[in-house]
Amino acid sequence: MKKFDIITIFPDILDSYLNESIIKRAIKKKLIRIKTWDLRKFSKNKHRKVDDRPYGGGPGMVLQAEPVYRAVKNIKSREKGRSRTILFSPRGKKLEDKDIKRLSKYDRLIMICGRYEGVDERVEKYIADETISIGDYILAGGELPAMVLTEAISRYVPGVLGKEESLESIKGSYPAYTRPEVIISEKGKKWLVPKVLLEGSHIKIEEWRKNNESKR
Repeated sequence: MKKFDIITIFPDILDSYLNESIIKRAIKKKLIRIKTWDLRKFSKNKHRKVDDRPYGGGPGMVLQAEPVYRAVKNIKSREKGRSRTILFSPRGKKLEDKDIKRLSKYDRLIMICGRYEGVDERVEKYIADETISIGDYILAGGELPAMVLTEAISRYVPGVLGKEESLESIKGSYPAYTRPEVIISEKGKKWLVPKVLLEGSHIKIEEWRKNNESKR
């Protein structure tokens, strides 16, 4: 079973996504396990505070390193296995398909979701094994990147996908068409399906798809 542990200050924010589609089915089949951890439970502050003002001044608040350290330590102490701890940050290495394949070989992924103005730099230096970004843009937190990584890696778990070719033929990598064969636009133009897809030659179809694949 592949295990995903997600550390966040908003553990309920992921519920609706985890209860839909292939992720839900994979959890039900016990092919994967996803557990969210409330970072506030690892605070020693009586108000469960996990953030503070940044040294040197500046706007916003920064997540503290100590609660993150305690959370990761707690998770690692529960079960043995090959694990990798990941911090999400816009300054991290941009996630690519080769990283998905590499990370899919671990038994467990521990994911740290930042918020506010970021996370104390000591999390990246001493606690996380690597820092990942899913793109050159800013999000409110690391929860969406955690879901992106979880789904992408889950696809490599045997039995999660209905068909093996769904993994090999990467979704969206080539144009796809379905019925009807002809659509008439409001301006009277015909939107057609490429003829090669209608002729029934699997060899020609495969060649057409390879020629029209988006480059990754």
